[in-house]
Amino acid sequence: MAFPRKLLNDGEDIVLDLRPHWIALARPFLLVVVALVLGVLAAVLEAPAPVLVGALVLILVALVYFGSHALGWSRTMFVLTTDRIISRRGVLTKSGIEIPLERINTVFFNQRLLERMVGAGDLALESASERGTQTFNNVRKPDLVQREIYVQMEANENRKFDRARGGPAASQGLSSVEQVERLHDLLSRGALTQEQFEAERARILGG
Repeated sequence: MAFPRKLLNDGEDIVLDLRPHWIALARPFLLVVVALVLGVLAAVLEAPAPVLVGALVLILVALVYFGSHALGWSRTMFVLTTDRIISRRGVLTKSGIEIPLERINTVFFNQRLLERMVGAGDLALESASERGTQTFNNVRKPDLVQREIYVQMEANENRKFDRARGGPAASQGLSSVEQVERLHDLLSRGALTQEQFEAERARILGG
């Protein structure tokens, strides 16, 4: 199930739309295999009826367990857009988080040996939001996702920087004072660093 494009902002595009790596379903799948093997052994060895019934119940429980996890897997998404990172999960009850790219400070990833072999891992985002660090488990190719996030962060900053330089402002005939006010607004929202603000203010004011 793809992320609904109707939920995107004007001018926002989807860069990555990911489901968790299949390794997230490895444990429930293994339980199904074990239950099936035990059921087959019970049938081949002609076990007593209570044992066969127990094996059948175990198989049904394992299938339900796997099915519930598979459904949750299909409803979990990690989306990177040109403006933000969006996470959604849940079937009956849903939860989600959105992190603007300009609020992200650092992106970490971690891969254990098995995860590295299959191309999975955990991704952690350290942001300036109240939630602090957010961790996303079983991300596909987390090293490539990390790199793409940094690419989009830089592109997003450049777009804001271009607007601060007076792309739209110039077409509207804004004065130097008004352009500086817009710069200050971007600074207060965290879209510009103090160094960028000072450099652009000096350029606008010609000194």
